[in-house]
Amino acid sequence: MSQDLDMPVDQGEEEIAAIREVRHRISEQFGHDPYRLVAHLMELQKEHPEKLVPAPEAETAGKATE
Repeated sequence: MSQDLDMPVDQGEEEIAAIREVRHRISEQFGHDPYRLVAHLMELQKEHPEKLVPAPEAETAGKATE
């Protein structure tokens, strides 16, 4: 059985609340606009291509390349 299932409910709820808070702050930085967030992430990808992990070939099969 997974250790995650043995976690007390209160601790799990606290962790979820903390994750939601961080996600909210990130969203707030971009005016809660998902398009602005994605545009920012795409710029980061261009600036740091060495940090990208390529998708498995099965996921890219049949997709157009640039």
